[in-house]
Amino acid sequence: MQTVVDILSKLVSFNTISLQSNLAMIDYIDTYLADYGIAARRVYSEDGLRANLYATIGNPQRGGICFSGHSDVVPVEGQPWSQDPFVLTARDGRLYGRGSADMKGYLACVLALVPEFIEATRHPDATPVHIAVSYDEEIGCVGVRGLLDELSRDAVRPSGCIVGEPTLMKVATAHKGKSAWRCAVHGQAAHSSQPDLGVNAIEIAAELVTFLRQQGKGWQQETGDARYDPPWSTVQVGTIKGGTAVNVVPDHCEFDFEIRALPGSPHQQLPQSLQQWASQELLPDMRRVSPDTDIHLSQQVAYPGLQDDESMDALKQQCASALPQHDFESVAFGTEAGLFQQAGIPTVICGPGSITQAHKADEYIELSQLELCLTFLRKMVSGGSL
Repeated sequence: MQTVVDILSKLVSFNTISLQSNLAMIDYIDTYLADYGIAARRVYSEDGLRANLYATIGNPQRGGICFSGHSDVVPVEGQPWSQDPFVLTARDGRLYGRGSADMKGYLACVLALVPEFIEATRHPDATPVHIAVSYDEEIGCVGVRGLLDELSRDAVRPSGCIVGEPTLMKVATAHKGKSAWRCAVHGQAAHSSQPDLGVNAIEIAAELVTFLRQQGKGWQQETGDARYDPPWSTVQVGTIKGGTAVNVVPDHCEFDFEIRALPGSPHQQLPQSLQQWASQELLPDMRRVSPDTDIHLSQQVAYPGLQDDESMDALKQQCASALPQHDFESVAFGTEAGLFQQAGIPTVICGPGSITQAHKADEYIELSQLELCLTFLRKMVSGGSL
């Protein structure tokens, strides 16, 4: 446990807020692994400022189990932290610091067990262990896509993956997918005393927002899936801006909305429905005033949901044998797991800490959760058959 705490202290000290460089942290992990004779490879972002890291312990010609986590954390600005968020602080059986729960605590456990993984995988028939560390997960699972593209060219890929997001060490086998969109309305400016000579972009945007709200309310009437909370797909508008003054007909307004759809549902097609409705119901009147008016949708972020299917059966069975309590559940938040699954790698989510502690001031993880994680990881490797 002291090794876990020491490693976590180092990981927390790296300010890896999304879109900032994570290379100092990647260098640390790379050096740590190299000290044990383990070579790691990197997959860089286009600007070269961030990188994924991937390493294999044991026979690279076998599938094995992958322990995957992201290096980035969310911002701390404006949050009332009681201590430096980038200095790990121990208090009352808890370790406080940005990323302690989401999800550097999991990575610290994985790294602390590297010597044991080496011993457990010495035999060529032993289940190998893969370690994956990604970047910019918090802004839409950005970095891991490049890593998975790299792995797709390997002769052998992992036979299963554990994404260590905080689940209180319960195994999650499903979550919703997400897509985020920006809608830009281009109207026609005019003096407010003659609004008929303009196209009010804010009013058009309000009609579009109302359409989205009505669609979301309709989804609540569908059968849904009781494994999720809420049990239906959702859509919500998060930001809106437009206009310059109350006496000017605004010529521009834009808003951002997100869809969190049940796996396998058609609700991800809502943007296409919105565009079609706008083209039929709104644009003709707008363009009678000015042919230059328009309504434009652009996707900002998207990642798939995680579906509980038969491809997970062997991985779920192995997880169940490694945990004292092994009920399978779904989670409300999104992860990289759906992308691993989409790449043909059976994946579940299981990690120490609680998601309710993530993204807030004085984020913490309990030492008891780290202990549970260590036991789980050991059993996943020692009893592995993937």
